[in-house]
Order: sequence, then C-alpha cells, then structure tokens
Amino acid sequence: MEFLPYSNQVLFPTNIPLIRFRQVPPSTTFPSIPKPYPFPFHVGSLAAPREKKKVVFVLGSTGTGKSKLAINLAARFGGEVVNSDKIQVYDGLSVITNKVTADECAGIPHHLIGGVCPDAEFTASDFRAAVVRAVESVLAGGRLPVVAGGSNSYIEELVDGDGGAFRSRYSCVFVWVDVELPVLHRYVSVRVDRMVEMGLVEEARGMFDPECDYSKGIRKAIGLPEMDRYLRNEASADEETKARLLRSALDEIKSNTRKLACRQLQKICRLSTLPGWDVRRVDATEAFLKQGNKCEFEEAWERTVRVPSIEIVYNFLHQEDHHSNKNDGKVVANAAAAADAADTTASENHAVIAAASGGGGGGDAANGGMTLRTTANYCESATTTAASVATAIVRRCHSLSSLTSMWIRFVGPT
Repeated sequence: MEFLPYSNQVLFPTNIPLIRFRQVPPSTTFPSIPKPYPFPFHVGSLAAPREKKKVVFVLGSTGTGKSKLAINLAARFGGEVVNSDKIQVYDGLSVITNKVTADECAGIPHHLIGGVCPDAEFTASDFRAAVVRAVESVLAGGRLPVVAGGSNSYIEELVDGDGGAFRSRYSCVFVWVDVELPVLHRYVSVRVDRMVEMGLVEEARGMFDPECDYSKGIRKAIGLPEMDRYLRNEASADEETKARLLRSALDEIKSNTRKLACRQLQKICRLSTLPGWDVRRVDATEAFLKQGNKCEFEEAWERTVRVPSIEIVYNFLHQEDHHSNKNDGKVVANAAAAADAADTTASENHAVIAAASGGGGGGDAANGGMTLRTTANYCESATTTAASVATAIVRRCHSLSSLTSMWIRFVGPT
C-alpha cells in the first residue's frame, strides 16, 4: 500500500487478487507527508536548451542583387550559398533564369543551382527537403549557410511548414535587400536588354517546342512563354514582322518581370509582420541609381548594402540564442523608414518613373500607372508592418509581465 500525496488516505493496490485486509480503527492516524517544494526549485537550476544552429536568409525582389549580397556575406563569414529560387534549380536556361556565373561566384560554393530535370515538377515540399539537406551539409563542414532567392512562398514553406520543424532546429535572420520600385523597374528593363545581348533569344529558341506546356517545369520561367509567338512565326514572317514580334515579346518580358517584383515585395512585407520573422531591411536604391558608373555603383553598394548587412549578420551570429526567433524594434524602425523614404522620394523620382514607364509603348505606359499605385501600396504595407509588429511587441511584453507575476505568487520571490 502507499500514501496518496497531500492526504492521510491509504491507497490499496488494485492489480492483485482481492484479499481481506484488517480494518484500521477509526482513531488511527497516519503520519503526514510533507509537500514537496514546487518544481522547479529555482529559476537558475533549469538546464539551458541546446543552442540552435544559425542560418542567414537573403530576401528581395527580382533584380535587387540578392545573389551579389549572398556572395558578399558568404565570403565575409566563411559560408556557402544555398539557392532558394524555384526556377534556378532546373538544368539549362542560364541566361533566362539569371543564374550566377562562375566569375560571379568568386569561389564561393553554391548549392541547388541546376540539377533538376527541366520537365520535372519541383514542389514546395521537394524544395524544403532539398534545402534542409544542403543546410545540414554546409553546417557539417563548419560553414555558414546563406540561403538566397526570390521564391518567397517556398521560403515561407521551408521556415514555417512541416509543423515548424526548421524553425525549431535553426535560428534565422532575414536580410531584405530592397530597391525603390520606380528605380527597380527601370533597372529591370535595362537587364532584359542585357540578357538579349547575352543570348536570351537563342536560349528560348533552343528550348522551343510547339507542343510544350508552359505551366510545368522550367518553362514557367519568365522569358519563355513570352517568346512563343515570335518563335512560331520566325521561319515564315518577313523581317519587319519578326522585328515587331520580337519587340512585343521583350516588352512583355519586361512588364511581367516588373509585376513579379511587385508581388515579391508584397510577400516580403507580409512575411515581415509574421511572428518569428526577424527581417532586417537594407536599402540598395542609391547603388542602383549609380548603375551607369561601375566605380560609383560599387562604392555605394559597399557603403549602403554590404557593410550594413555584415553588421546585421555579425550581431546575429554573436548574440546569445534565446531559443525563439522574434521581430524586434529594428524591423519597426526599418518599416517606418521605408514608408517615409517612399513617401518623400515620390516627387524626386518622377523622372525615373517616366523613364520606367515610357520606353515600351502603351503597355509600359499603363504599367507606369501601376508603378505609382504599387509605390503607394508599398508605403501602406510598410506602415502596416510597423503597426503590426509594434502591437505584437506590446502584447508579448504584457504576456511576459503576467507570467512573471504568476511565478512570484506561486513560489515567492527568489
């Protein structure tokens, strides 16, 4: 038999054959059992959880320099780059998908660049499994994983999917390299023209199949569906018609790329409001305004992008892991600064907006209006980001205060 905790009652066993016990006289008293000291005995006696391994993410819209910054960070902190672009994982189309070249890699190992059959489907779960394997491989070699790419929905699935398995194992920081939309839109047009010089048309021609499905595999990439009409009529059309069709295809590529940049920006703004997403914005607009002069561009990139990003990652790597990723005051300040910057520079960038919207005829002129509307939406999103994160921080502080008060009432002050 045994005593029930916190009582003078006797508990008789029930898993043995029934036998007759001698009845205890009513006057019999049993010794009281002292109550154990509430667990835990002292806050300091708790064993610290295992420290999480750290992973750096580089976010940004298409064309903002994510790959360049990822290589900068990997070179500075002894890391390796893990690609998170769902189109660049396929073999082929190096120009159209804008894969980094061997010279651009600067000797930094890259993972998940190519390797998947162009006609295969690469799902979000496939992506999550592949990135986890790559991250583990990099960490096993004592290196820092730098995950970079524009597929934000896949990145969200990686971090928050599968019951939060990735977040429970790794501590993450998200460096967001951002460029004001009017400036980025102008650069996108220039980049498409540069891709044509590098062989965009020839790549599209080599992949062209009249019976292909543009909703599967690598053929979903911007740059292939838009070239379909031109390639179908290339052999039979006269030179004037071919030139018109090619110009129309390139304008459509530029327009679709600008729309992609807007969608990616909206997703990043949304992610920055989610709990556990430690997003730090770095503004690369000044560097992109100096794209015409390589020396000035590199100087501005070093000062406004590379150095601030290195500081963010250095602080992240050397801070104590409190075992919970969280947004902090910096993202509030950054979001508010982004809103202020977008608001104050709207009039200053009027000429840039005109240049971005006027180069491609009626379609681009309509997109110029979209640029202004999207910039306004961006300001609104950034302001919403600040308000949402500030509210979350206040709620967390109230929760912590309540928990502390309850603990003191339970065990007394220590």
